[in-house]
Amino acid sequence: MSKDKVTEEYGSLVFTDQDMQERLPKPTYKELRRVIDEGKELNLDIANEVAHAMKDWALEHGATHFTHWFQPLTGITSEKHDSFINPNGDGTVLMAFSGKELVQGEPDASSFPSGGLRATFEARGYTVWDPMSPAFIKDEVLCIPTAFISYTGEALDKKTPLLRSEVALEKQAKRVLGLFGKKPKRVYTTIGPEQEYFIITEDDYKARPDLVLTGRTLFGAEPAKGQELEEHYFGTIRPSVNAFMKEVDDELWKLAVPLKTKHNEVAPCQHEFAPIFEKGSLAIDDNLLTMEKLKLLATHHGFACLEHEKPFEYVNGSGKHNNWSVSADNENLLEPGDDPQDNLQFLVFLAFLVAAVDDHADLLRASVASAGNDHRLGANEAPPAIISVFLGDALTPIVDALIKKEQPEAHDRARMDLGVPALPNVLRDNTDRNRTSPFAFTGNKFEFRMCGSQQNLSDPNVVLNTAVAEQCERFVSYIDEHADEDFTTAAMRFVRHTFRDHERILFDGNGYSEEWEKEAERRSLPNLKSTPDAIPSIVKPENIAFFEKYGVLSEAETRARYVAKAEQYAKLLNIEANTMVNMARTMYLPAISAYAGDLATSVATRAEIGVDAAADKATVKALSEGSAAILAATDELEAANAKARELDDVAAEDNAYRDEVLPLMDKLRAAVDAMETVTSKDYWPVPSYNDMLFYV
Repeated sequence: MSKDKVTEEYGSLVFTDQDMQERLPKPTYKELRRVIDEGKELNLDIANEVAHAMKDWALEHGATHFTHWFQPLTGITSEKHDSFINPNGDGTVLMAFSGKELVQGEPDASSFPSGGLRATFEARGYTVWDPMSPAFIKDEVLCIPTAFISYTGEALDKKTPLLRSEVALEKQAKRVLGLFGKKPKRVYTTIGPEQEYFIITEDDYKARPDLVLTGRTLFGAEPAKGQELEEHYFGTIRPSVNAFMKEVDDELWKLAVPLKTKHNEVAPCQHEFAPIFEKGSLAIDDNLLTMEKLKLLATHHGFACLEHEKPFEYVNGSGKHNNWSVSADNENLLEPGDDPQDNLQFLVFLAFLVAAVDDHADLLRASVASAGNDHRLGANEAPPAIISVFLGDALTPIVDALIKKEQPEAHDRARMDLGVPALPNVLRDNTDRNRTSPFAFTGNKFEFRMCGSQQNLSDPNVVLNTAVAEQCERFVSYIDEHADEDFTTAAMRFVRHTFRDHERILFDGNGYSEEWEKEAERRSLPNLKSTPDAIPSIVKPENIAFFEKYGVLSEAETRARYVAKAEQYAKLLNIEANTMVNMARTMYLPAISAYAGDLATSVATRAEIGVDAAADKATVKALSEGSAAILAATDELEAANAKARELDDVAAEDNAYRDEVLPLMDKLRAAVDAMETVTSKDYWPVPSYNDMLFYV
């Protein structure tokens, strides 16, 4: 039976388990599987055999170079390409790749963000092979997923803490499952990232310096039409966009990225890709590949892909929903089953998640904080900055009953008769969806909806994994303290007390409402509205100790992550302010002046022949006054930006950008946007929102 094209090509550019079985000696393959499946240590002899097989496979697929593919604190991926060639000394070359080259690389560590862990002159750093993420070929380069550490062993990347947090969670979850009489080989998280993005024409993109330099439009008058007709969401995908999406599918399927769903999103020109769940760190690797391919392949179709959280005002921004669950040997531990009120294991893990989110809401909020995401959170298009947990119609009554020491009642899934015999009855899910909830239970997983569209998902998952590991340990300690009691009795009391003690984090209502903000304050839930508000929590003594206890981050590594985030916030806003000043002076003011001058000449000419030109005369006056306002706002912004840059303390610098620079950026934008509405389109130097959002 012949294979279809997708089946034939799926994973063809990945060094898969099947490739390893075919190319490695059986003892080597078995040993490598123990490394991958059981976390055993890899020895150099095995690495040499794997490297040889991997190199032969890569050469057969047209690769000429290899790279250690890693994730520095920038949040994106980095790579340095080395060829396989090894000169023989007679003018010929041998294609070679050793186990040492596979296992360890040495990029220059001085030019990446380190948060103060490394001085500029301290250049040595190491990349270390992650065998749990398969190697793949991209642009004729063999890419080897790796961790990235400093000369002295500190993590300089996003992957290393993520892998450590997965180790911590697995260790503690196995202890919990042992109390249930289970001995799983592996416990692991599964993640499904929903990637939102915008598509505009490449010509429009290139004509907008703000999009090119910052990823978002820093100016732009409100378009005549937005998303109010609600017609774009799940609407018919335009042929040009569908052709782009098809190429994305084809290319990412070759890389074994399991893309499943694609559709139009709410805003004009906004779209989404969503994959099937994968194991945690692999899912994040594949999401980074997806983001890279979206940008690259868009250019093949005359498009530009915008992954910023808020590329356009007046319409929704883009997020990346982090769908999270935890499994033990393919058993989803967050699967409630038909009778969740009687499923003790499920209730225990559900309690873990509720307590974890409540205890570490500040860290979860900090993990998604960025200059881009600040434009989106709390703006009635994304979850509010207040973190709460939504359980839904089926689970909330069970939890309420447990808190009140009542007997939980079963809630069967209802079948809905649509009144049309030809249509089958619909089996209603055990919970509705609450799009205003930051952390929502959605059937057999939790959906963390605060993540920004361009962020690396390692940060929130590091917090979540470690927080759940902490709750696992707390449960084991509780059971040990009550060893003389029946396990079920003690475990149910733990569940009941946990829900009672963390009831404040549970909220099933409208997270957008003003009433909820007041109620959250009454409950003493943190409301960290901006990045400078959120990220100092990273370096609270209790949070430093939290990461240290589970071997996820040392104190130095934690402090470095705070500094790196703080520096990135200030740097991004500095670039935005500089871009606004430049565009105002070199594009908008000259354009307005040219139009005003030509209009004034026309007014004077008509006055000479006695033709009334009162309307145009008023426009000239408005343009002149508007130019003066733009010039004054530009000077103010430039001065405030320069003052903020002079601050040495990162917290003070961030606060200055939030409190002083951002309001002046808004002021300058308002002045320019007002002029866009009265300036002839023929003179306006950049594409408008009307042009960009509706012509793809």
